[in-house]
Amino acid sequence: MRRLFPVTHETAARDRDRGEETGEWSLAELAAAYAYPVSDDGGPRTWLRANMVSTLDGAAQHDGRSQPISCPADMRVFGTLRALADVVLVGAETVRQEGYRPARARAEFAAAREAAGQGPAPAVAVVSGGLDLDFSLPLYTSPLVPTVVLTGTDAPADRVAAAERAGARVIVAGEGRRVDPARAVAALAGLGYVRQLTEGGPRLLGQLVAADVLDELCLTLSPMLTAGDAQRIAGGPGVSVPRRFALASLLEEDGFLFGRYRRP
Repeated sequence: MRRLFPVTHETAARDRDRGEETGEWSLAELAAAYAYPVSDDGGPRTWLRANMVSTLDGAAQHDGRSQPISCPADMRVFGTLRALADVVLVGAETVRQEGYRPARARAEFAAAREAAGQGPAPAVAVVSGGLDLDFSLPLYTSPLVPTVVLTGTDAPADRVAAAERAGARVIVAGEGRRVDPARAVAALAGLGYVRQLTEGGPRLLGQLVAADVLDELCLTLSPMLTAGDAQRIAGGPGVSVPRRFALASLLEEDGFLFGRYRRP
């Protein structure tokens, strides 16, 4: 892996000395490259970042899943971003399609998470208005950190009870059967989950963008073409004026580009 932006004399020399054949970054280097911002007093601040992958022609999935357009380097970044987060925010449809399991503890990050005051693994927070979820799955029954279910005021009472019986923590963050993105972010921060990561899917990311609560996008650009009618990384409601983000960093490995874009 090599850094394309920002490049200093130090990073250029390091990449030149390593050469392309031995350029895989350590997990510690990736963690430093993707560190969450801190507040003025040096402590963590509430920050929502998204991590998505897209092909050259804009597809976020192939045959309904993101794995076919990913690569080993993308999975290392994926694992690092999870290891840095307090919570992983994900939509119900993505939970079903991708077969979500509880986030696991990573020995390589254990000391850093303890030093940062974090638990052994991030919690998973599932966004679902109707709670059409299988609460017998390990995601709800046996996570290291209890799974959070974000829903609306009109969520079916029997489904709320089923979620709580399974061990999930149900939080109302919207009216009717709709979850309000701003309320969801605030509710998670209220639980102490300020380093927030969303992995979509596209409908949830679109809602977060439309609500203007997304602080950062980590986007893997895959050097693949799929055509077809696959979803983009964000869908759903549009914004009246496109929001511009600033490029914070750009890495490359094996033709895949790993960009970080932040709100100005």
